[in-house]
Amino acid sequence: MATILDQLADHARARVAADKEHLSLDALKRLIAEGEMPVREAFAFETALKRPGLSFICEIKKASPSKGIISEEFPYLDIAREYECAGADAISCLTEPRWFLGSDQIFREVRETVSVPMIRKDFTVDEYQIYQAKAMGADAVLLICAILDYRTIARLLALCDQLHLSALVEAHDATELQTAVCAGARVIGVNNRNLKDFSVDTGNSRRLRAFAPEGVLFVSESGIRTAEDIRALRESGVDAVLIGESLMRATDKRAMLDELRGVL
Repeated sequence: MATILDQLADHARARVAADKEHLSLDALKRLIAEGEMPVREAFAFETALKRPGLSFICEIKKASPSKGIISEEFPYLDIAREYECAGADAISCLTEPRWFLGSDQIFREVRETVSVPMIRKDFTVDEYQIYQAKAMGADAVLLICAILDYRTIARLLALCDQLHLSALVEAHDATELQTAVCAGARVIGVNNRNLKDFSVDTGNSRRLRAFAPEGVLFVSESGIRTAEDIRALRESGVDAVLIGESLMRATDKRAMLDELRGVL
């Protein structure tokens, strides 16, 4: 039986095929070569995560497969501004349209609104999406080990380097983490959510941190809700956290981020 991740990947392949019909890969490459895109500092996402202390990647998403609609009104530009004012080190913005109700247009509008590094959060299955992200002004893309084999990850990482983009390579277990390391990932994210039953265990990041080399930037993703979660992850040597639902549901996102940082 296909998992939700399989369905997301299949839908991403269909979207890529449709996008190529509208704009060919060669035409997309020409747009980038001719400079018809936002100008961004090379590898700005990684630079942000290398700053002293734990970094916070704040996510913009309207919905998710596990929770359904998270934000009914979804004032995404206001949310982006609030994240930036609250001191977010980076912003993750969903562009997957069916389950997360995101879009490339939302990403572009957010990119025009804030200056902090942004990761295009989607289900990358084709190099075309890497070029799309570059054209949108993204600083990073997501590569998921569960839907990409080693050779594909290594090839897409090389393309990201060529385009001066960072890649957050996501793993769920020790085997996938080792694949990410061997493929040359410089930023590895561990998803604390089991995509088969949607259960969450932030201990997954703490356990897997020991399997990642010290030189790799290590990001904990999903299920992070409290200052206690943050404290435990920081003590485990995590470099950054990606927080979505907790912030999206918070009425005062700046206060929530302060609380997670332990300011309050």
